[in-house]
Amino acid sequence: MDPREINLLDNDRFVTGVPHEWFTWLRHEAPVFKHHEPGGPGFWVITRYDDVVAVNRDGQTYSSDQQRGGVTNLENIPPADDISAQGRMMLTMDAPDHTRYRALVNKGFTPRMINLLQPHIRRMVNEVLDAALSKRECDFVTDVAAEIPLQVIAQLLGVPFEDRHRLFEWSNRMIGSKDPEYSVTMTVAQNAAIEMFMYSGELAKQRREQPRDDIVTALLNADVDGDRLSEMDFNLFFLLLAVAGNETTRNALSHGVHTLIDHPEQYRMLAERPGLSGSATEEILRWASPVMFFRRNVTRDTELRGQKFAAGEKVSLWYISANRDESIFPEPFRFDITRSPNEHVAFGGGGPHFCLGASLARMEIAVLLEELTRRVERIEPIGPVQRLRSNFINGIKHLPVRLHERGA
Repeated sequence: MDPREINLLDNDRFVTGVPHEWFTWLRHEAPVFKHHEPGGPGFWVITRYDDVVAVNRDGQTYSSDQQRGGVTNLENIPPADDISAQGRMMLTMDAPDHTRYRALVNKGFTPRMINLLQPHIRRMVNEVLDAALSKRECDFVTDVAAEIPLQVIAQLLGVPFEDRHRLFEWSNRMIGSKDPEYSVTMTVAQNAAIEMFMYSGELAKQRREQPRDDIVTALLNADVDGDRLSEMDFNLFFLLLAVAGNETTRNALSHGVHTLIDHPEQYRMLAERPGLSGSATEEILRWASPVMFFRRNVTRDTELRGQKFAAGEKVSLWYISANRDESIFPEPFRFDITRSPNEHVAFGGGGPHFCLGASLARMEIAVLLEELTRRVERIEPIGPVQRLRSNFINGIKHLPVRLHERGA
C-alpha cells in the first residue's frame, strides 16, 4: 500500500465502512505514523494496542487539556469563543484538576447509584421492544438502539420522559454536524449546546429547591476537600453525560445487532445460552469501538518506538485499530461472542480518562441482548444500512429490519 493513500481526515471514506485495510497496514508497517494535514503541521497516528494503552495512561506526557487543542479534533482548530469557555469539561482536563473533578462526579456514579437503575433498565428495554414488535418492521437505530440509552440517561439525570428526544436532537446537532443528514453550521451546533445548558441549569435549580435521590442531586451536593461543581461545570458535565451516554451506547447497540444479523449462528448461540450476554457485550464493544480515536497533545519531548515527538505535537490514539491488533486478539476480524480474554480498549484502555459510564453501558447492552434473543427469533434486514459521516464516531444512523417474534 502507498501510505500517501491514507487520509484519516476524509470523513467520506468512513461512510462506506471503517478503513481497516489502512489500520492493518499501519500496525504492521508504520505503527507510529506521521499523517499529513492540509495547511497544518500534521499529527501522529498510533495504531497498536500496547502503544495506545501506554499513551492513554501517561497523562503527564500526553495532555487532554482543551487549551492545548482538546481531544476530539485532529486538525488545529482555534478554541471557540462561546459559552462553554466559561467552564471546563472533564474530558478535556489533566491532573490535578481532572483528579479533583473526577472525585466530585464519582459521587454520582457509585455502585449504589448505578444499581438504582437496574430494576428499571429491563422494564425500559421490554417496553421499547413492545413498541418495535407491534410494528414488526422498524428502524432498529431510531426505534430501539437510540431509545434505550435515551431513556436510561433521562432516568439517570432526572429528565422527564417526554423531554428525552430533546437530548437526542441536541446530541445529533453537536456530534453529527459533519453528516449531511444532521448537517448544521457551527453556530447551530453551538446553539444546541446553549439550549442544553439552559435546560440543565433549570434542572439544577429544581434539584436545589427539591432534592431527590438521583445523580443530579448527588452531583450538586458533592464536596471533595471544599471543591464543588460551579454552575457552568455542572452544565458541561450534563452535556458530556447526555451526549457521551447517548451516542456511544446507541452505536454499540446498533453495531451489535447489525453484526449479529451478519452472524446468525452467533445470534442463535446467544439465544440458546443467555449466560453469554456478558462476553457478547465485550465482543460487541471490541468490534464496534464507538469512539474511534481520541487526540492527545505532547507536553514534553519524548519518543515512541524510536519516533521522536516534540512538545506541542499532536498524537491520535486509534482505539478502532487497537481492538483489531493481531498480537492481542487472535483472528481479530472474526466476531466471536465467546472470546476470552477480551481486554478491548473501547472504554479507553485504562488511565485517568477511563469511561465513567462503562458499567452502565455494559448493563444496557447485556440486558438488550438477553431480552432481544428471548423475544425475537430472527432479525431480517429490509433495507440498506446507513453509516454516520464521521472519522470520530463509528456510527450507524439507520438499520431497517423486520423482527420475527418467537411464537408469533
